[in-house]
Amino acid sequence: FNLIGAGGFRFINMSFSRKQLSPLIGDPAAVLMRPLPTQSGAMRLLLDYISSIQEVGDELTAEACHLATTHVFDLAALAMGATRDAAQIARGRGVSVARLRAIKADIVAHGGHVDLSARDVAARHGLSARYVRKLFESDGTSLIDFMMNQRLARAHRMLGDPRHAGRSITAIAYEAGFNDLSYFNRAFRRRYDATPSDVRAAACKH
Repeated sequence: FNLIGAGGFRFINMSFSRKQLSPLIGDPAAVLMRPLPTQSGAMRLLLDYISSIQEVGDELTAEACHLATTHVFDLAALAMGATRDAAQIARGRGVSVARLRAIKADIVAHGGHVDLSARDVAARHGLSARYVRKLFESDGTSLIDFMMNQRLARAHRMLGDPRHAGRSITAIAYEAGFNDLSYFNRAFRRRYDATPSDVRAAACKH
């Protein structure tokens, strides 16, 4: 797959076993010789998912590799034109995983917005807020908890970064997405078993 970005071409090379892929797409000859639009929903999910796997690299366990391979086959089949049965299976397996990953990445990128809501996140991905919440529930967590943990992690990184040593804890809390300092302090202590001041003091000693 060749992608055109702001910096020119970017190449992502993927190879599949025709024997394994054929049952998912019906007629391989009719599918494999035509270009596929990279902006289609399934193709975008596939490319995002491949990028996330590349970022993790060698940290994937054998079980995670197996699951990732299954999800890639699901998404590739959908992008190429999966059979009805294969599409139904993929939508309940690979697509939901890829969507959840894309949503998590979106929250990480925009987690500092104080007014970020489930509705905002869902709208950017063309989904309902209820469906987004269900994706997180299927992952054993909740959208609220994930957003909270990302904001706390961002504050923790900033408090331990010497480049932010001159900023007040209040300013850091606000930038991380909190508008109530008392609530931030309580949540931070529950998460890290330390106060924001403790984390800053420990960082200053190094």
